[in-house]
Amino acid sequence: MRQHVNPLSRFFQQPRPLPAPAALFRVPEQPLHLDIGCARGRCLLELAQRQPERNHLGVEIRRPLVVAAEADRQALGLDNLHYLFCNANISLQDWLGSLPAGLLERVSIQFPDPWFKKKHHKRRVLQPALLLALGEALACGRELFIQSDVLAVITPMVELIEASGGFDRPPQDSRPWRADNPLPVPTERETYVLAQGLPVYRVLYRRNSQSLPPLQQLLQELPQGLEDPDAGVDNPA
Repeated sequence: MRQHVNPLSRFFQQPRPLPAPAALFRVPEQPLHLDIGCARGRCLLELAQRQPERNHLGVEIRRPLVVAAEADRQALGLDNLHYLFCNANISLQDWLGSLPAGLLERVSIQFPDPWFKKKHHKRRVLQPALLLALGEALACGRELFIQSDVLAVITPMVELIEASGGFDRPPQDSRPWRADNPLPVPTERETYVLAQGLPVYRVLYRRNSQSLPPLQQLLQELPQGLEDPDAGVDNPA
């Protein structure tokens, strides 16, 4: 069962300074995989063991999950893995902007909280400003992977990414959805959904050489129904 927190509450709107890669990893110059909304972090825990040549960072808005994931990491002594508690839409943008050029190899957003009600869509994880920050941090050819078992969640993510003009899909991938997961380890949610015989919707993007639009231009280019995330904040100051 998903345990939601409201990312627009005052507590989660407070920026949290995040440590630089040099403070997180033994070999900070290794290529970095960023997983946004890593939950309990078990997928990254196995990935880090299978891929010691990469660093893996999971960020999650539910602090108890981060505490538990960090305990697992420390028990295994993994120095190419770290978990951080934060609201990605508040704290990640400055951190991404400070990364050394070319360090970020892959970003994944897997099975994000759905927030089904229209008035709650502004709580969803991939908001326009965050997408632009990810696009600026990803060098040409680097990857953004998204997947969900909820069609109504992944469709606006696809529309937002493609409206930015900064990402292309590999020509060999099937349309509208990729057939398999490019990561060698599934998430717990993915394993559960597939075991029920239910579909998983996946898209892999690669950063192209196009410049990203300013935020206000991107907001204007979004399909109707993708609201400005700053409109109607749940807990205004």
